[in-house]
Amino acid sequence: MLVKNQKDFFGGLLFTVVGGAFAYGASTYQVGDAARMGPGYFPLMLGIILALMGAVVILQSLIKGHPDGDPIGKWAFKPLAYVLGANITFGALLVGVPAIGLPGFGLVVGIFALTLIASLAAETFNLKEVLVLATILSVGSYLAFVKLLALQFPVWPSFITG
Repeated sequence: MLVKNQKDFFGGLLFTVVGGAFAYGASTYQVGDAARMGPGYFPLMLGIILALMGAVVILQSLIKGHPDGDPIGKWAFKPLAYVLGANITFGALLVGVPAIGLPGFGLVVGIFALTLIASLAAETFNLKEVLVLATILSVGSYLAFVKLLALQFPVWPSFITG
């Protein structure tokens, strides 16, 4: 079997594995049916659809592409580390880490930190653009999650709000 497009092959493989994992994880919840959906119905269907899309991409990668195979480039570890680090930092700042004595800084500070750290993954960095983006994301997230959906997020640092 000759893989003609390695990028699509491994991308499809990733979709298939993630979709299968979601479908498997959702199968432990009550699924129900289309008329009376349980809490596992949507993640199960989404996982199945994602896995099927991945399988289609894998099959296409075996058919279409360069005759000698399209090689994958080297991994970009620096951007990967920044993006993963930004997400971990966001989670830690949102609610805090009591084990190390880090208090919760809330949604706004977490989004600003997430945006600043993740933007370091780009080839160019413009602080003004990043701060504008972080402000828009903070306001949008506050309106969407706290006001419209009424989710209980800490918005500001716990040592300020009490």
